[in-house]
Amino acid sequence: MPEDNIKQIDFEEINKTAISQPLVSHIYTADPSAHVFDGKIYIYPSHDIDAEIPFNDNGDHFGMEDYHVLSMDNVDAVTVDNGVALHVKDVLWAERQMWAPDAAHKNGNYYLYFPAKRANDIFQIGVAISDSPTGPFTPEPEAIKGSYTIDPAIYEDEDGKYYMYFGGIWGGQLQKYRNNQYSEANEEPLANEPALGPIVALLSDDMKQLAEEPKEIQILDENGANLLAGDNDRRFFEASWVHKYKGKYYFSYSTGDTHLICYATGDSPYGPFTYQGIILEPVVGWTSHHSICEVEGKWYLFYHDSSLSKGVTHLRSVKVTEIKYNEDGSIVTINPYNNMKI
Repeated sequence: MPEDNIKQIDFEEINKTAISQPLVSHIYTADPSAHVFDGKIYIYPSHDIDAEIPFNDNGDHFGMEDYHVLSMDNVDAVTVDNGVALHVKDVLWAERQMWAPDAAHKNGNYYLYFPAKRANDIFQIGVAISDSPTGPFTPEPEAIKGSYTIDPAIYEDEDGKYYMYFGGIWGGQLQKYRNNQYSEANEEPLANEPALGPIVALLSDDMKQLAEEPKEIQILDENGANLLAGDNDRRFFEASWVHKYKGKYYFSYSTGDTHLICYATGDSPYGPFTYQGIILEPVVGWTSHHSICEVEGKWYLFYHDSSLSKGVTHLRSVKVTEIKYNEDGSIVTINPYNNMKI
């Protein structure tokens, strides 16, 4: 949402009506990827800082440099900041902008997946490894071969396979790619053309590489046609996430400039996914980014807003609220401020 609109918000009223409060307030955190490992909740967020970089559509003002891992014994417990888990200065190939990460657990190891810009200003995705869910994580010396753009999200399927979803337009650079190849000449499709889809690839057994060529995911409308690039309320922008509920794959994502978290469902981790509706209505701040995690038999949405920073788009705070499903498996839309519209 435009910065000039944010300045008109009554933040005292927003904080009173908010359905949840920041999990931590001593630092700014965003883009929360939540998992339950060994019965405990671990959240892998971005760590927002004021990098004093001018605002632009490429998101250069999101100048994050490191990651902290948050942990909770349960959703009502005090959230613990476990300190710096990985810093950009320790990643040989990365120059700047440690954006939204995710994590996975396999065979006693924990894997932190993260995007960062190389010296040539092109995003790639790397992986760092630890024997603890809170790190510190040791990064691999090179980025994952064949990876690109931003927002890695790891889904562990019931058969033990792990998939990485990624991609984001505008600052995430997805519009520059076609068939996994970068060209500066590429741009977003026209409004009446099919929208760019997120990307998915199976991970290798050692969790360090892609096991196949990345594939573009189709997100379809109710008639089975691809969502169009001009359908800004429904088309994919960034922030992929996958979870499974009652045998269905739920692919959720942010619409970016319309500030919605939406979801689509399908029968395969590769899609296609059919659009179903809105999970989260707009929050304070320009971005919206989330994860969905089952904890003790209930489902929760981890998300962020900029209410603590009084609307500063790049200084966000992680929150959590319960998700409710209807009998048909549809998700009840959440208003983050008890029906107060932003």
